[in-house]
Amino acid sequence: MNKLLDPIDAQLIDRLHGGLPLSERPYADVATDLGLTEAEVLRRLQTLLANGLLTRFGPLFQIERAGGQFLLAAIAVPEADFERVAEQVNALPAVAHNYRRTHRLNMWFVVAGETPEQVTLACRQIEAETGLHVYAFPKEREFFVELRLSAQAAMAKQQHVQAASRGEPHVAH
Repeated sequence: MNKLLDPIDAQLIDRLHGGLPLSERPYADVATDLGLTEAEVLRRLQTLLANGLLTRFGPLFQIERAGGQFLLAAIAVPEADFERVAEQVNALPAVAHNYRRTHRLNMWFVVAGETPEQVTLACRQIEAETGLHVYAFPKEREFFVELRLSAQAAMAKQQHVQAASRGEPHVAH
């Protein structure tokens, strides 16, 4: 699998990062902005997801306003069991964003549920399946960061690094 972005994919990611148009045909609107067809935009998104270049594409909601909950959680996993526990944790539909950390609590993840009770049940299920205690860190306050990274800039940097590693001069276009 080639994990390199092409320039059109990078433009598409950058265009969608700011939001999807609120219209009857949002993908057609994005396609028009980029000089593509609606079908090509949809095909490219499906390919980016299938290849793992995008891990998720969808809206971000303040789930608490709808009665749900996001919970940051952590586990202290023995190194020899890390892969097994990661598979068990990641198998739950309620779990997202699982990260390895260099800390006593070396596995951090987000648990999401339509209700706080569902989140509690998911944490209990993880404890039952792994035999490890889940440390729960509920949100006390929300911060809006809006971090945006340019896929086009990242692609250009990657091309520069690859050209340099081959001893070739690289000129950005």
